[in-house]
Amino acid sequence: MLELLVKRISGSEPGFAEKTVRWAIALDSQAGFTGVLELGQPDHKGNRGQLFARCPNLTQPQLISGPSPRSHFLAETASVVALHEVEAGDARTDQKHQFFVHMLREAGKTIPQLATIARLMSDDKILQQIRQAMREEGVKPTDKVTFRLDGEFPLEQDYWHEWWRRFRQGLISGSQRGGSTGEMRCLATGELVTPARTHPKIKGLGGVGGATSGDVLIGCDKDAFCSYGLEQSANAAVSEEAAAAYTESLNKLIRATGTEIAGTIIVHWFKEEIPDEDDPLPWLTKRTRTQQELDAQAKARELLQSLKTGKRPALASNRYYILTISGAAGRVMVRDWLEGEFIELVTNINQWFDDLQIASFAGPGHASSPGLEAVVTSLLPPKRKQEYQDWVKRNQAAKTNEAGAPKRKQEYQDWVKPVTQARRELLQVAIKGIPFPYSILAKLMPLHRAFMLSEDWQSLIKREGDRNTALNYAVLHCRMAIIKAYHLRKYRKEGSTLEKMLTPKLNEDFPEVAYQCGRLLAVLAQIQQAALGDVGAGVVQRFYTAASATPALVLGRLLGNSQHHLNKLDASLARWFEDKIAQITSRITQPLPRTFTLEEQSLFALGYYHQLASFRAGKTEEKSKEKEVQNG
Repeated sequence: MLELLVKRISGSEPGFAEKTVRWAIALDSQAGFTGVLELGQPDHKGNRGQLFARCPNLTQPQLISGPSPRSHFLAETASVVALHEVEAGDARTDQKHQFFVHMLREAGKTIPQLATIARLMSDDKILQQIRQAMREEGVKPTDKVTFRLDGEFPLEQDYWHEWWRRFRQGLISGSQRGGSTGEMRCLATGELVTPARTHPKIKGLGGVGGATSGDVLIGCDKDAFCSYGLEQSANAAVSEEAAAAYTESLNKLIRATGTEIAGTIIVHWFKEEIPDEDDPLPWLTKRTRTQQELDAQAKARELLQSLKTGKRPALASNRYYILTISGAAGRVMVRDWLEGEFIELVTNINQWFDDLQIASFAGPGHASSPGLEAVVTSLLPPKRKQEYQDWVKRNQAAKTNEAGAPKRKQEYQDWVKPVTQARRELLQVAIKGIPFPYSILAKLMPLHRAFMLSEDWQSLIKREGDRNTALNYAVLHCRMAIIKAYHLRKYRKEGSTLEKMLTPKLNEDFPEVAYQCGRLLAVLAQIQQAALGDVGAGVVQRFYTAASATPALVLGRLLGNSQHHLNKLDASLARWFEDKIAQITSRITQPLPRTFTLEEQSLFALGYYHQLASFRAGKTEEKSKEKEVQNG
């Protein structure tokens, strides 16, 4: 992995790094200070600034190893560059500011442009003007700031590079380059090198447990991480050049391809670069709207066809690399690593889409294909909402302290912790085309049974819309799609003919007893609804769990009771339901088992869902035909 990351980057060099800068101090050689400019996309909400590809950069040990605090060169925080919003007596920030100006003066001895910046930044009146302008523009003390001199950004020029190399080299002592370790074999390149004592930080993992200042991929700052008398990162020897290369490579990948899935970041790349439109991973991992999802599936099928027919030979011989990471206590945690042939990747993503197709419960047709994030989080109970904050506001307004405070709002990272392992398993299922593990089904079924007894399910049955309706439909579709895909891949692995019979929509001839029992319960529930209307706790609420687990004890009794309901119906409707029951029972060619296994319970759930979705789709189609007739 390290070797591949290093090889991705050409021209990487220690002491240089990409940085995003939010603000620029505009200076003119003749007029002096002319204003503070916001970089990037000022009109865009959440603007982070402008990315500069080659900025001077010091590691944390280099910043703190001197007799006084140091700062970065040319690009630093507003508090360091201009003492913006710095309280009196803050000696540490003042020392950093002095070091920042000192570097400008030193560089200015050989570089006229930086001499001009050093002269202007040493003028107290100009510093006051800069701070005033920063306050007016809303600059935060922690925002990154650089300079624009006479219309040009020094960060985009190379006239300071050689000076910076010499200056930085003077800061690096022998102890910072590995001390007395001597040469060791680099884990990334295989060459004999002097290992870097510390490594640069990976940025962009703040949302998945990482630190905002960055996290190290390789770091041995505790005695427990060290062995054989080696110190710090010499325990995993990597040259300073290779460390700079893999850090730059991974930081670029996080920005370009990083996708957050259930508390982790997934990044990927290919042995040979490909156009963005041919990259199949976003079709699987990115959140998209319905039309985009359909386009993604069509593109995946089109790309697979072109690979199979030999129209894209360059892509067919390519390879993919997928890395899953998160942050923890200042460290980068490698959660998973996958690699393989490009054509295998496209084939398996197509198969993922096909296997997860399921009839929609909201209307005729198929439900939209879920993204990987939706599939993973469908294995969780609903996220706790903002009930606690509402409770606090209510008490403050009434100046009371009512009992029974609800739990605090659940943060996303805490909510997804239980599916960390499931996320890894599902990613491998999608990428490698392997069967779903049994553990996925074990997580899903208790949640689904609870959902069938909930008010949310009743709202979907009655087609009552509220703010949770779309989410409930999406979760239901995901869970049913997982059940279908689980059995499809199991049948495929076994070479069973049942694979061809398990379809996205209802298949009345599917021979599994559990599936037919689920269908039967759906019909009995419809009979009760047609005869009695809304009677509160109906067949499903009272008997679903028992029927799906112990069918022999429940379904026979429900069949007997259904005759009372059939007698209350119109004769033609009663005959239609009787024919439906006869059709289902004719396919149950053996005595009902006393119990169903978990896999059989999932087929029961799928049969129930398919039958009910078929009823609903039929009603929708009938209403559409009626409207067509009425509209002439």
